[in-house]
Amino acid sequence: MLIPIILIQFIPINRNNPPVDNNLVISTPKDVEVILKNSCYDCHSNETVWPVYSYIAPISWLVAKDVKNGREELNFSEWNKLDDSKMEKKKEEIIEEISRDTMPLPIYLITHPSAKLSEDDKLLLKNWLTGR
Repeated sequence: MLIPIILIQFIPINRNNPPVDNNLVISTPKDVEVILKNSCYDCHSNETVWPVYSYIAPISWLVAKDVKNGREELNFSEWNKLDDSKMEKKKEEIIEEISRDTMPLPIYLITHPSAKLSEDDKLLLKNWLTGR
């Protein structure tokens, strides 16, 4: 039983953070930036902070998959690559996700409880996304 657990630790996992091009990064007011970095960036940017458990298989596989999927769906480090219509669609999707409490993912909140969005956080994000 112990040998397979040890052996799976040697399966390579992609935990890289692509370089951040500051010309593509989303620009936000400071209070919005703090919320995004605290609650969104680990899965939705090229600035993921890889916790210790992300180096232990099989948990590492799940974490790497969540980050890969999160970046594919929305990557704040590449926000300015989006054309206007895609950006508007992403804004609507973000508002919907945070309104339904589906983001951040509940499983993420188990190990990162401080990432939970308060009602004030949600309102601030919604106002920023709608230009209010």
